[in-house]
Amino acid sequence: MTRVTPLLDTIALPDDLRGLGEEQLLQLADELRAETISAVSETGGHLGAGLGVIELTIALHYVFDTPRDLLIWDVGHQSYPHKILTGRRDKIRTLRQKDGLSGFTRRVESEYDPFGTAHSSTSLSAGLGFAAARNLKGGDERVVCVIGDGAMSAGMAYEAMNNVAIGDSRFIAILNDNDMSIARPVGAMSGYLSRLLSSRSYQAAHNVSHRIARKIPRPLARAAVRAEEYARGMLTGGTLFEELGFFYIGPVDGHSLPQLLPVLRNVRAAGDKPGGRPILLHVVTKKGKGYPPAEAAEDKFHGVSAGFDTPATKADEKTSEKTSKTASESKTQTQDSPQDKTQAAKPIAWTRAFSDALINAANSDDTIVAVTAAMPSGTGLDKFAQAHPRRCFDVGIAEQHAVTFCAGMAAAGLRPFAAIYSTFLQRAYDQVVHDVALQSLPVRFVLDRAGLVGADGPTHHGAFDIAYLCCLPNFVVMAPSDGDELVHMLETQILLDACPSAMRFPRGALPHPARATTPTPLPPLPLGKGRILQEGTDLAILSFGALLGEAQEATQQLAAQGLSTTLADARFAKPLDTDLVRQLARHHKRLAVLEEGASGGFATQVFSCLAGEGDGLAGRIIPLTLPDVFLDHAERKEQLSEAQLTATQISTRLATALTNT
Repeated sequence: MTRVTPLLDTIALPDDLRGLGEEQLLQLADELRAETISAVSETGGHLGAGLGVIELTIALHYVFDTPRDLLIWDVGHQSYPHKILTGRRDKIRTLRQKDGLSGFTRRVESEYDPFGTAHSSTSLSAGLGFAAARNLKGGDERVVCVIGDGAMSAGMAYEAMNNVAIGDSRFIAILNDNDMSIARPVGAMSGYLSRLLSSRSYQAAHNVSHRIARKIPRPLARAAVRAEEYARGMLTGGTLFEELGFFYIGPVDGHSLPQLLPVLRNVRAAGDKPGGRPILLHVVTKKGKGYPPAEAAEDKFHGVSAGFDTPATKADEKTSEKTSKTASESKTQTQDSPQDKTQAAKPIAWTRAFSDALINAANSDDTIVAVTAAMPSGTGLDKFAQAHPRRCFDVGIAEQHAVTFCAGMAAAGLRPFAAIYSTFLQRAYDQVVHDVALQSLPVRFVLDRAGLVGADGPTHHGAFDIAYLCCLPNFVVMAPSDGDELVHMLETQILLDACPSAMRFPRGALPHPARATTPTPLPPLPLGKGRILQEGTDLAILSFGALLGEAQEATQQLAAQGLSTTLADARFAKPLDTDLVRQLARHHKRLAVLEEGASGGFATQVFSCLAGEGDGLAGRIIPLTLPDVFLDHAERKEQLSEAQLTATQISTRLATALTNT
């Protein structure tokens, strides 16, 4: 369906937006919401968060002088409407695709993206950095940080707020409260109070009262200021933020432009005279607003795949009712067609296989507990929580706390599984080192999204965990190559009660889905022992993890060229199967070491092992790792090709290396 967006079609940059009358902004919001839904239905991505900030995005660009005034979005997946309004509408249907727009804000993409935000809770710290630089350079631009969608649950946000004195009233934090359950109901009275508290008259009286307070005895002055702040806090609920140094305003209905615009204008005006307190504006929104399936979904359509149904906009209905009716009838016929009812079953994902295996293990072991940092569905722990609600903990976006929380439970005799994306565990590395590894506490890390993750791109690739965990003493690091191996390794982790361990696996479907649809208890593995899957004489491939399938295909291609290859599955990066490594190196001309990780990981472990032999065996190694760059967003198969790790590329590289030996 062709979208009818007459107002949005006139907006190339925020300067065009600021030329509209306020009465036109409601229509623009409808059109921007429809365009966002339509674009994401084609590309996939984060939908609910962006739909929740449609009106807020319009209001911010309408009131503030972006890009001169700096607008920092936290988390960056709220920024799709922002991208549409800032010169990137013509590329919005390349979102998260190779050579297309990033799914997050990105400095190299637009001057309207002053800071890249893909991991959460970074905006306030970065914004204070911009504010400090502005003050030192004598600038007068405003810094506006939009934080929300769970980002306020992270300690980093509070560390920044504890240092908010660096800023002044030209530093503005906007709390996008979309189901955080910290706001009282928003209505006419709260809207009135917000306009009053942000108004020039109140601000002037507030400043006069503080000047008077400086002229009276200090104990009385402190009492008077405290009384005013607590009275305001009781009316609005912002006492916490007041204590942290902000002037709190809110809550405000984030979907009401008539409420947002005057409050934002007042907030902007407060910065005309530098020296006032930083401002926190509390805005209440609804994630998924304007798309009923997203509003009704438990996760508010946080992340979606391409191809979901898009609703007709009000403009579409008024101008093309007949076309809409025809499309609706066609859709109904398609939905009822026999072909749709006989679609092939979806393959089993690595995440689901892990979840099923952990549930099965916990059914017979009441010491097993599970922890996630705000990603219950992404890590499969939503299913575990249904089966064992008292033994599943979602700590919010607080990876550092999650790790030390698990350390405490391990010290008390439980068997905690910390299910965290590989890229997010980086945020808690100090806790992994000091609170877990140094004390040899048996925390079981399960690293989902290890390796290349596709459309989320370089901020979310799990490229470094092998390297940053293998360097820690007494740490077990393993990676399954299929569903059965995953269950074996989980059972192995359960029995590791004297040291920490990590199991990593990629995003996507298992290579052998039929073998892991209903994981059953399988015996643990011998610690630090790999396996040989195929014997050969010319060269050997030692694979670590889920790229084993690419390695198997590569051996077939090499066989077609007359080359005989041994294929081995390492299973463990640490402790390393040193006997297997030496055997492969001694009996083959070249030893290829394959991993979906950065340089410094598994191949480095193998090289270190052979270098200690002193007989030149280390020179036979061919490391097949991720390249020493941050790979951009694309389909995972495109990223593997860019990394030279497809089966054909592996066989070509090895055949060439063998020829040059």
